[in-house]
Parts: sequence; structure tokens; C-alpha cells
Amino acid sequence: MPPTVAVVGGGISGLAACYHLVRAPRPPKVVLLEASGRFGGWLQSTRTPEGAVFEHGPRGVRPAGPAGAQTLHMVSELGLAGDILAVPREHPAARNRFLYLGGALHPLPSGLTGLLRTVPPFSRALLWSALRDLLTPAGTGPDESAHGFAQRRFGPEVAELAVDSLCRGVFAGDSRALSVRSCFPALFQAERQRGSVLLGLALPHGGGGAAGPEAGLARRARAERWSQWSLRGGMESLARALCPHCPQSPPQCPQCPLLCPQLTVPGATLTADHVVSALPASALARALPAEAEPLARELRAIPAASVAVVNLQYEGAALPVMVSAPRCPRRVPEVSPDPAVTPARPPRPQGFGHLVPSSEDPALLGIVYDSVAFPEHDGTPATPGGTSLRLTVMLGGAWFQQSFGDPALVAPELLLSRARAAVSEHLGLAGTPKNAIVRVQQDCIPQYTLGHWERLERIQRFLKEQELPLSLIGASYSGVSVNDCIAGAKEGVAKILGSPPGV
Repeated sequence: MPPTVAVVGGGISGLAACYHLVRAPRPPKVVLLEASGRFGGWLQSTRTPEGAVFEHGPRGVRPAGPAGAQTLHMVSELGLAGDILAVPREHPAARNRFLYLGGALHPLPSGLTGLLRTVPPFSRALLWSALRDLLTPAGTGPDESAHGFAQRRFGPEVAELAVDSLCRGVFAGDSRALSVRSCFPALFQAERQRGSVLLGLALPHGGGGAAGPEAGLARRARAERWSQWSLRGGMESLARALCPHCPQSPPQCPQCPLLCPQLTVPGATLTADHVVSALPASALARALPAEAEPLARELRAIPAASVAVVNLQYEGAALPVMVSAPRCPRRVPEVSPDPAVTPARPPRPQGFGHLVPSSEDPALLGIVYDSVAFPEHDGTPATPGGTSLRLTVMLGGAWFQQSFGDPALVAPELLLSRARAAVSEHLGLAGTPKNAIVRVQQDCIPQYTLGHWERLERIQRFLKEQELPLSLIGASYSGVSVNDCIAGAKEGVAKILGSPPGV
């Protein structure tokens, strides 16, 4: 009889693990256990009767690198290539990002011109920050906060504005608490290998390994210079396409006590030769028996941030016109009263969206301009030839408790009011949205705090010493993106089956 592998957790990591297990040359018997009754985890999409699509989790995937190619290969195998919505690098949603600071939207510098001249909100040209990186000796400590790393190499403004906002946008986290080694390994390794982040990123280095054959969809992404992609039915379409490849246990598994190699579920005990946990670290810690307390203690030390995701759609609206203003005084975006008549002088802030530094507003992480990247998700407007604007406001993160209280108890009306106020203040959109959806995603983004890499080493050491037939995959460990989760699942399956993880 083939061995039995139980996969616990039906998010994207668990679904991807099942997919690769059942497609192995000699597949084991696979059982998927999921407590909630729905699959896909944080891949959550809502489609309205008018065809508008709202994302409550990840809204796009980057195609770059081996992990990006693996995901596209899976998408092609699932027959979803025709549903791809691609954003090329030349698109405004790929090129333009903004910071909201001092009551104004500021385009983030890009290209050589942005490096050579002073671009608000920075007080001097970023060329000086680049020179600082080239002249600063490499660090010697085993880890460092993202904020400390950026301040040491690029100066306080880059740390307090750019890196602070980046950490809020990617991890909904505090750059002063997050580990640069675990959150931004490419930056950490670039400094260690070349003595400079910029040189390390610009110059080739060894150790990359073979990425395997490039799939047709990945070749297309490279040829067409994709920056990111989504699916016509939303990102949850990827989870739905994976579900038929994932054999499920007859009883669903609410918080099943995890006993390697047994899983106790209501009305049954499943004996497995190997268990793959795709649960969040804290959930796995609660499911472990008392004798695994050393492992549970390490897992509990991996925190996660909660994020309120507020989706808004305005009919007959457009992004504001940005007006010229002096560098220091506050300025407010000016809104064209007629979206069909746009002045030729000042540009609209067409881009991916804007981030908000914690010094400006801790509670507000940023606003994504969903209609710019994926207008196909706008749906049919209420009036023929009318316009529609979809936005997503992100609130809370590492500042959720201090800003709104307990994520489990906060009133959706409070979050909606806060999101609408932000859209009104930042973008001049004061009308009533046609659609508004509020989701509080509790503990949705793991926080890789200082020493996270050591914690992972201790976890793997415990599993090896105790000879536990248990594999850990998912966003809690080595990457929070969709690509990271899928690549981690494939690598975990390869180790179980004793085969190379190639594409």
C-alpha cells in the first residue's frame, strides 16, 4: 500500500502541497483536512452581479524569479492561462507608487532623474543615500531590524519614509521590529557578498542554482515584460482550480489535536505516515500535544498582524488631479468635477496606490488603486459609458490593537467610516460608494521579527532530533507571498518524496 500523507490546512500552501503530492510519479494516499469548510485561506475574492471583483487578500502575483515561474507553470497546468490579466512593466500600476505625507501625495522617485534631483518628500537627492551605501562598511551582526539596516546604509530619511512604508505595505509590520535577514534576504545577502546593497543587487553572484526549464507562460511573461498578474475571476480562482486535485477527509477537522503520526478528527482517527502542516504557526502550536512543548514554544514566538481590508467602489468617479505645490506647505489633491474632462496640465496619480508612513498615520497602511491595475475587474457601470473606481483601504497591521482595539470585536462600521474618511482626505472622494465590503483578516500576515532565522533552525533541529514525520509549510516560515507559499509547498513535498523540487 502507498504511504498516507495528511495535509492539515487548506490555504494556498496546503492546496499546492496536495497538488504536487497527487501528481508525483508514485503518489501517496493524500488526505486534506481543513477546519473552516472553505479552501484558499487568504485568497478571497467577491464577484458582484455586475461583474466587479473585489480582493480581500492578495490581489496580484509577480512573475519574476524561479518561484514566479513555478507558479505560472502551475497556472498553465490548471488550464488558467486564458484567464490571466497581466500588467506590463511600462504600465502606470507597475511604474508609479506614491507616499502620502504632510497632507499630500508624493510620487516615489524612479529612474536616473529621480536619483539625481531632490524629490519631495525627501529633503535631498537620493544620490547621496546611494553614495552612503557604497561607502558604508558591511555589517557584521547576524541580524538587524529593517529600519536599522536602512538607516545605517542609506540614512534616516530612507529608513523612516521609504522602508517604514515598504514594511507596512508588504508585511503590515513595523520596520523597527522586522528582521531584514528574514523579510528582505536579497538585501541582507547583497551587503554580505559585496559590501554594498546596490553593488550586490547590480552585480551577478553565484549560488543561484538551476531554476529548471522555463514554462511557456513564464516565457510569455518575460517576453511581454509582466510586472504582475491576476486572474479574470479574482485570485480565489487559483484556489478553486486546485481543489479538485485535493482529496478531502470525510469529516472536516475543527482544531484537530495533532498527534504524529495520528490525526484525531470528530468521529475518526486517521493514521498517517507523514503529516504536512500548512497551518499558521500559532494554530499548529495549539494543536500539538504536551510532549511537543519545545516546538510549540518556538511556534508561538512567531507573531502575526491583523489587517482590515475595506473594498470601495465609486460610480462616476476618477482619481484626483495632482496640482503643483511648494515642497513644504501642505497641499490637498484637487478633484476634477467632471471625470470625462481632465485638464491637460496636471497629471492624475495613475499608479498602484499609495502608502502611508507610520509617522503620518499609524492606523492607515495605504490605499490601493485597484481600477488602475485591473480595470477588467470594475464590472459593468451603472450608466452606459460611465466610469467606475475601485479602491482598497488597508488598516491596522502591527498598529491594529492600539488603533481599533481587539480585531475580533471591532465594529465594521468604524472601519468603514475610517476608510471613507481616508479616501476623502487623500483623494477627494467624498461621495457614497456604490459597493463597500469590510473584512477583518485576523492574524493574516506573519511577522518575521529579529532572530526569526534562528527560530526556524531550532524548529528544524527539534523535528530532526525527535524524528517526527512532520513537515511545516506556509507563510509563517519563509515568505508571505503567494509565490513563496507555492514554492515552499513544492519544496516540502520534494523532501517527503525524496525527489528534487524542480519545475
